[in-house]
Amino acid sequence: MSKPHLLRPALFAGAACLALAGVAQAQEPIRIGVIGEESAVAGASITKAAQMAADDINAKGGIAGRKVEVITYDNHSSAADGVRAFQRAVSQDHVVGVIATYISEVALAIEPWSARLHMPFITTGAASNEISKQVHKDYDHFKYTFHGWLTSAFIAQSICDAQHDLLVTGLHMKTAVIMSEDAAWTTPLDERYMDCLPKAGLQVLDHIRFNPDTTDFTPIFRQIEAKNPDVIVTGISHVGVQPTVQWRDQQVPIPMVGQSSQATTSTFWKDTNGAANGVVTASAATPGVALTETTIPFTEAYQKRFGDSPSYTGYTTYDAVHYLAEAVGRAGSNDPDKVVAEMEKTNYLGTVGRIQFYGKDDPFTHALKYGPGLVTGVTFQWQDGKQVTLWPADKANGKLQFPPFVKTQHAAN
Repeated sequence: MSKPHLLRPALFAGAACLALAGVAQAQEPIRIGVIGEESAVAGASITKAAQMAADDINAKGGIAGRKVEVITYDNHSSAADGVRAFQRAVSQDHVVGVIATYISEVALAIEPWSARLHMPFITTGAASNEISKQVHKDYDHFKYTFHGWLTSAFIAQSICDAQHDLLVTGLHMKTAVIMSEDAAWTTPLDERYMDCLPKAGLQVLDHIRFNPDTTDFTPIFRQIEAKNPDVIVTGISHVGVQPTVQWRDQQVPIPMVGQSSQATTSTFWKDTNGAANGVVTASAATPGVALTETTIPFTEAYQKRFGDSPSYTGYTTYDAVHYLAEAVGRAGSNDPDKVVAEMEKTNYLGTVGRIQFYGKDDPFTHALKYGPGLVTGVTFQWQDGKQVTLWPADKANGKLQFPPFVKTQHAAN
């Protein structure tokens, strides 16, 4: 005859072990791998901002009792190194998710590994449409990838919207030449430019794509000047300093606007020795402008800690650490499928606006939603060493002001 009372100690011991295991899991840190480009102007903010986010979360007690631990890697702007860092983060460092890269070629190389290893992956700077389109084409396989910055198509649309207000309506400009580096992210960018610039009121006179290794932009600027456009609309990220310096030194009389990713950080003024004066570019946010209640505090804390303002990837990465960690907390587990399900529910008010992702049925599955009340980005101009925000109008803290060598041919008298 069994004696139930003899089993009680074993039952109690089992329950105690389960409880201790639950406590241990709750106390286990949320490890996030962060892969940046430490020697790149636009990519160096990624790891810095990620550590700031982890520190801020931990200072408030963590997520559901768990601290956030950021493990950083440098991919040296190499797709192969990016993949190796991703593999190490998963297999050796046992992260729950990876945030990485401003380079589309690197993101596209990592994406299949995210699918293969079932590891949530957020790219906070790469822009190529193909990143999110791949998720849409084969959701079950690629659902682990999220696009934490605007796609190339939405960046172009933001620029077209801004230039309609600033150049067409404000200065009566009528014509443009597109000047973009030849890279994965600019193919869809230029496609959208070709569609939305005419709709914004700017006829496209020429479309120039150049090798990112170009060092002498003299022939390109001569080709552009021969077309006599009102404005040059750029798509540059891997380059930035060289074309900007030569634009100023050669006194190219045409405004240069669009996307210059390197120009989004405060070091760009020093890097170009002031040649950036008058350059107009899109970005995620700018110092001194409150897109949300967290934008300025983050910017000021970053400047105090690192001496310079963040590039656009700093803002997006700071936000990504928060909403990824919160998704893990809501999931109550490190299980990647549960984390993905919670990521899809993201409704986070970050430094760049309200962050939500397009769903499974949208062509841009898991891309950051673009539009009023969400994320639109900003357009600013370098003026006397400062980033002066021009657009959207309700966030503007200055007006267009070009250097003397730039001629606005159709400007109102």
